[in-house]
Amino acid sequence: MSDLLPSSENILILDFGSQYTQLIARRVREINVYSEIIPWHKFDGLPEGCKGVILSGSPFSVRDNDAPMPDLSGILGKVPLLGVCYGAQYLALQNGGNVEASDSREYGRANLNVVNTEDVLLKGMTADSQVWMSHGDSILDLGDGYESICSTGDVKFAGFRAVGQEVWGIQFHPEVFHTTEGPILMRNFIIDICGCNAEWTPDNFADATIADLKDQIGLDDHVILGLSGGVDSTVAAVLLNKAIGDRLHCIFV
Repeated sequence: MSDLLPSSENILILDFGSQYTQLIARRVREINVYSEIIPWHKFDGLPEGCKGVILSGSPFSVRDNDAPMPDLSGILGKVPLLGVCYGAQYLALQNGGNVEASDSREYGRANLNVVNTEDVLLKGMTADSQVWMSHGDSILDLGDGYESICSTGDVKFAGFRAVGQEVWGIQFHPEVFHTTEGPILMRNFIIDICGCNAEWTPDNFADATIADLKDQIGLDDHVILGLSGGVDSTVAAVLLNKAIGDRLHCIFV
């Protein structure tokens, strides 16, 4: 898996199918730290240079029989871990807590009326800070060893942490625009908790990818690329062109 991450330090995002997962990766990269999204069932160990892991939200309920149920033993105690929405509910459930269906889906803006700013994850955030909720289940019990760090009027466990461990869960989405102090929370996790240096840029990714393509393709081989005009194939074409020049042959499909 380490070959997937072209950076000496990175944040791994385990994707449970949330519509916001790409936004999490974007927010991490805006802090100048490389992030990689991997489907939860593809996780087979921490990649080289991984400084922390984020568990995404999900359209599933943790109570569903076919809900994503990753083995976190390869993460817990090795790097800091942050669960977002479904990720937070999964952490609570795995800790012996209780997650039940809400009386009504909690979707939209909410305000934190309790904020423990002594916790490093919430440092610099303010009381009454606006957050964005999008879930149909509620955490009713955190289990042993977890403690609440923030709440809203309707959500008692809007955020929590494992006492003595680098494990946090938040019921709201810090990656979306409507969570006004989301960038503060993300930076607290990425920089202060995970200890990233924030030296990565998109140029680093491009340079590393071009060098890798040159190494894989060699000096003589040619490449045929099906080019649709979409973002993915166009970016691939640009990077390949920089790597091998006129040995790239694009076919518009």
